[in-house]
Amino acid sequence: MTLKIDKRDRIATVTLDRPPVNALTLSLYEEIADRFENASDWEDVNCIIFTGAGTRAFCAGLDLHEFLAATVEEDPKRAAIIRRCFGAVRNTAVPVIAAVNGPALGAGCVLASLCDMRIAAENATFGLPEINVGRCGGGAHLGRLIPQGALRRMFFTGQPITAAEAYRIGLVEEVVPAEALGEAAERLARLLAEKAPLGLRLGKAALNEVEFMPVEEGYAREQQYSTRLMATEDAREATRAVVEKRRPVFHGR
Repeated sequence: MTLKIDKRDRIATVTLDRPPVNALTLSLYEEIADRFENASDWEDVNCIIFTGAGTRAFCAGLDLHEFLAATVEEDPKRAAIIRRCFGAVRNTAVPVIAAVNGPALGAGCVLASLCDMRIAAENATFGLPEINVGRCGGGAHLGRLIPQGALRRMFFTGQPITAAEAYRIGLVEEVVPAEALGEAAERLARLLAEKAPLGLRLGKAALNEVEFMPVEEGYAREQQYSTRLMATEDAREATRAVVEKRRPVFHGR
């Protein structure tokens, strides 16, 4: 298996494990898609940490050896598989935290951008080197998060940026020493693990749905989701717990 899953305390950790640099083959794209689509049914999970194995890379992008063997005629089918993978990560029902433990290049950079939040090790880098191998891609996804000038510099130069620069432009939310990455991701995940399961799931659905809507229309849609939440037992329990100054006990209904 090139994708390892560990679940405990309402937190799932999904780890890319394809040495030496966790490069992506079509079969790995499909495996990621399967896992993240199935994750929406993990009722015992409130959030996911997505990371890479080893110390050399989070994900170095597409496996170029496999790409060299591909034909132009095959490309539309390959592209559909990749789109399914990216859509599965972005639309997973629960929040996903990217713990970026090294270079995130090309499709690896996109995978990080698809997560809800990103924590990077100080040695992490982010790049879109597609132009160097006669391809293009990544702009639609990264363009949701960073300014157009920064995006186009990455896109046209193919040069990676440091974790510190990624933080400055808003691509990551936190940068930590490499040895502290796991702890930082776990700390954030534990905060989410304590929240109401339905609140996280309906909240994420709302955020994904309203992202590209006009503000007023988007807010009206959010209110619809809020009304749905109000009808749940967990919502009432959350309010009672605040009033009674105690920890809530959620049942996912």
